Amino acid sequence: MKKYHYLYLIPLLVSFSCNTDKKVETEQASALPENRVELTAEQFKNTKIETGVLSQKEVSTLLKINGIIEVPPQNLISISVPLGGYIQSTHLLEGMQVRKGEVIATIEDQQYIQIQQDYLTAKIRLNAFEKEFTRQKELNENKAGSDKVFENAQSDYLSQKVLVKSLAEKLKLIGINPEKLNENGLSRRISILSPINGYVSRVNTNIGKYVTPADVLFDLVDPADIHLALSVFEKDIHQLSIGQKLVSFTNSEPDKKYHAKIILIGKDVSKDRVVTIHCHFDKYEPYLIPGMYMNAAVETKAKTGYVIPDDGLVRFEGKHYIYEVIGDKGYEMREVLTHGIEDGNTLITFQDNSSPVGRTFVTNGAYTLLMKMKNMEEE
Repeated sequence: MKKYHYLYLIPLLVSFSCNTDKKVETEQASALPENRVELTAEQFKNTKIETGVLSQKEVSTLLKINGIIEVPPQNLISISVPLGGYIQSTHLLEGMQVRKGEVIATIEDQQYIQIQQDYLTAKIRLNAFEKEFTRQKELNENKAGSDKVFENAQSDYLSQKVLVKSLAEKLKLIGINPEKLNENGLSRRISILSPINGYVSRVNTNIGKYVTPADVLFDLVDPADIHLALSVFEKDIHQLSIGQKLVSFTNSEPDKKYHAKIILIGKDVSKDRVVTIHCHFDKYEPYLIPGMYMNAAVETKAKTGYVIPDDGLVRFEGKHYIYEVIGDKGYEMREVLTHGIEDGNTLITFQDNSSPVGRTFVTNGAYTLLMKMKNMEEE
């Protein structure tokens, strides 16, 4: 019977031994600092961890920013009428292309007839006043007429001349050439012409509507000077300069690139600590319209420093880390700051400003160590 009692005790001893080993392993793991991890020989054998020293390279940093497409005030045209009238015709729709000199609307009103009549009548009277002035001038020079009559003739002539000139300017204001106007060419309608080559951004009227000089009929956009306004954080503005090239793209078509260059850097910092920069597109594209949101990437000046391969860098809780080799199969997380990526290598500096010289780091398999650390915490 004693023999059988020993047989029953063997599983209990084995179980106790296993539990003790696990307990020891857990206690050893928990004894490590939070930023350190150690692998057993078996664990190391099943990983693809590679180590090495950090090398120095020249890396061009890529600054990512965003903004919107804008048009300067001088390229936004609001069309109105100098004198009121009824919209007789227009064919404009929002987004429609227009050419300079194209008739975009016609307006009619009886006051247009009245101005033309007043001009032609004043012009006829001017001719009569001019003749009388010339006659009185000759008489006055020959002492055959009174000074008072001459002065009245001169006054009438000059006043009428001013009246004809002012009416001629009013005709030009409504688009009528006074030099070509005669009694056979009177019209109750005037034409509104496009002052630019561009497109219609807004239509504010309709046929039959009475409009006044204060009403804006159409808003036109001249895309010749369309540009990109980007917001740059204050800390990054020193990396930019006028003439610097950049590539922009939309959220909907990130693969379609629009090249531009910086033409102006703002001098004011907003409450959000950003500065606005203005950029010209190398080539205008019809798809680019004011108000459109754009992303941009600017390649800044190249920097030389220590780099780590992508597989040696991990991101955890919003920060970047690399692993330094500590002893035999021991690794310690080191927080780093990233400054640019090129050809699978990231330019870094250490958060504590220490130097990597004489130290060995994990260059491949960093995420394996991160997962090991997280699993240990979960246990």
